[in-house]
Amino acid sequence: MATTSVTPAPLLHGIVLDWYRENARDLPWRAPDASPWAVMVSEFMLQQTPVKRVLPAYAAWLERWPTPAALAADAPGEAVRMWGRLGYPRRALRLHAAAAAIVERHGGEVPADHAELLALPGVGEYTAAAVASFAFRQRHAVLDTNVRRVFARAVTGEEYPAQATTAAERRTATELLPDHPEVAAAWAVGVMELGALVCTARGPECGDCPLRPHCAWDRAGRPPYQGPARRGQSYEGTDRQVRGKLLAVLREAHGEVPRQRLDAVWPDAVQRSRALDGLIIDGLVEPVGSERFRLPA
Repeated sequence: MATTSVTPAPLLHGIVLDWYRENARDLPWRAPDASPWAVMVSEFMLQQTPVKRVLPAYAAWLERWPTPAALAADAPGEAVRMWGRLGYPRRALRLHAAAAAIVERHGGEVPADHAELLALPGVGEYTAAAVASFAFRQRHAVLDTNVRRVFARAVTGEEYPAQATTAAERRTATELLPDHPEVAAAWAVGVMELGALVCTARGPECGDCPLRPHCAWDRAGRPPYQGPARRGQSYEGTDRQVRGKLLAVLREAHGEVPRQRLDAVWPDAVQRSRALDGLIIDGLVEPVGSERFRLPA
């Protein structure tokens, strides 16, 4: 049975904020002069992708498209091309669609209003809260995987959170949110950083954790996870791998590609066709006739 932390929220705030001031990584999207657009780009790229892989892609993206209008004026296929090997390339199309909506609805400026952010294509609950918090210093509960894991351990005494965000987690996040918007924004990124650097999914550094004296999971003896089996993310031999190989050919081509060149990337014709059909359905590839293909124009 999960336990509940009785540590006063203001004490937790002070501990995390003090730790964050001393340990925060110097990341470009956290710089004082980072634009709301830069923050949004980082949030799209960081979904399911490590920071070290995002950093060069982020810099290249903003050099080419420093504003939503710059991206919206280019073809969506160019967004897919620039996405490179970040993975989950539909994010590139969604970011392009969000940029176009920002130009159409908001005069090219990323909106500060949470509801308007949430209404943008490709922007879900987490991304809207993160952009509103980190770019505009507003008071929102920001629940990414790292934050959910810290709360699961420190507050409810469980090694891992549920696979999908629950109403109970949202209540916990809201109850722990500092009242002052600026402090709430710092708390959000501080808890996220703690989860990324110390309270990690595998091999948490409990001895270095500032919350250890108040951690329900540690006080309970760090009981192992008892929930449903946690799915690993396999890649080798999957349709995802085939899709990546097909897209790599199209990104490098800068034009139309004959089917024969795509056929050469993977020996299993059935799996290759299934992967290509999926890319077409997802809007990442456009057929040109029956035997040639390109990135979306």
